[in-house]
Amino acid sequence: MDRIFSPWRMEYIRRAGGRGGTAACVFCVPDGDFEDPERLLVGLYPGTVAILNRYPYNNGHVLIAPRRHVANLWDLSSEELRELFSLVSIGSRALALEYRTEGMNVGMNLGKAAGAGILDHLHVHLVPRWAGDTNFMTPVQETRVLPESLLESRRRLSAVFGPLVP
Repeated sequence: MDRIFSPWRMEYIRRAGGRGGTAACVFCVPDGDFEDPERLLVGLYPGTVAILNRYPYNNGHVLIAPRRHVANLWDLSSEELRELFSLVSIGSRALALEYRTEGMNVGMNLGKAAGAGILDHLHVHLVPRWAGDTNFMTPVQETRVLPESLLESRRRLSAVFGPLVP
């Protein structure tokens, strides 16, 4: 099997690779960190955060999470649930407008058995899709080809997420 080295992932593994605690959680964002482009934030709201997936399936792959560090949907307040799923709707629209998507995968992996990569901070995946967006590289080479950098995706989406918030 061929190996492609991605040393930038080690920071993620050390900080947030599914271990407990909020100190290293990628979704726990202090108020002053929004301007740091390396955080890949595209939207910061009173109870919710929208952040680009650092290891996306497609360009524009956004994660929507409550700002409060919580693992289960039933632990969210009614207001947190409303804001979370309102932002899922807004984010879907933002991606459709900015990337001209033909479809969207929306999903959550809650718990290790369900495939959650970060176990103790729930989040919703928004994955933009287009007809024919898969190619031989993923199944044959186990490699994804992304035509746009994460910082360019952040620039595009942070401009769109803000104006769409009611």
